[in-house]
Amino acid sequence: MTKRIIGLTGGIATGKTTVTNYLASTYNLPILDADIYAREAVSLGSPILGAIAQRYGEQILLPDGSLNRQKLGEVIFNRQDERNWIDNLIHPDVRDRFLKAIAQSSSKILVLVVPLLFEAGMTDLVTEIWVVRCSQEQQLQRLIQRNHLNTEQARARINSQLSIEEKAAHADVVLDNSFTLEILLKQVDAALGTTNID
Repeated sequence: MTKRIIGLTGGIATGKTTVTNYLASTYNLPILDADIYAREAVSLGSPILGAIAQRYGEQILLPDGSLNRQKLGEVIFNRQDERNWIDNLIHPDVRDRFLKAIAQSSSKILVLVVPLLFEAGMTDLVTEIWVVRCSQEQQLQRLIQRNHLNTEQARARINSQLSIEEKAAHADVVLDNSFTLEILLKQVDAALGTTNID
């Protein structure tokens, strides 16, 4: 059986979660999420968390010994070399988790949500690429509002990713989230097509 594996990506705060929730609730599609796998990779007691603590010291941890994401964010969103180090540590683990989940799934269609699909070199895991985009101004405002960031912090996070134009250029499907929710979801329906979904 040939699986249809959708790689869902886009910029930060462009609407990936909205699309994911719709695919899960309306079409009952299995969702494999890179962010969840990345969180599991740095869970309490994991070798990866140990390596991070060794590099940055105890201040990178919360009192319970788990990762202080805010502190790590301050490091990696301001220093490309440190971001690369972290990515090289976590991405192979995330890839392994994806491969295992894909192999175990009996579903004809799978959705892999991978914000860094291109940056992490994971395009080979999917059979098609969907990119969610919106205007730069909308993206900035949504991110500021959602993550309670100032403009400078939000821009640093946006700029740490490949540009949305570049992602869209390599996409099989571009979902434009600049308009209403209804318009976005109609694009999702069209992209999914009339494939028989079990």
